[in-house]
Amino acid sequence: MTIETKNKLELIIKLLESKKANDIEIIDLQDRMPLTDYFVTCSGTSNIHIKAIADGLLVDGKAVGLKKDRVEGYSQARWVLVDYGDIVVHIFSPEEREYYDIESLWQATTVKLDQNSANKE
Repeated sequence: MTIETKNKLELIIKLLESKKANDIEIIDLQDRMPLTDYFVTCSGTSNIHIKAIADGLLVDGKAVGLKKDRVEGYSQARWVLVDYGDIVVHIFSPEEREYYDIESLWQATTVKLDQNSANKE
């Protein structure tokens, strides 16, 4: 069973909310990046909370048909990446999220890509 991207995104958000993930943000990368359609970022309050969010996403997600491609960073639980192919979930500690600030990085990249596209037209 293949879950369409929009439905998968909704499921992921519900699963993150069920584990009390903080500051959930969706970064739309459709038509901008060939590797994935969305980044979803969120934070946990501690390493234990970050692992609980990841565990909920993996275990409960599998139960509803989500199939992960890979998981990175689980053992340190400071920045866990769960790759579903068309959606990549980043679960951060507050410090890692502030330091890497991927939301701002991708917003700036999106603006630059849009400007480049407009200049080519």
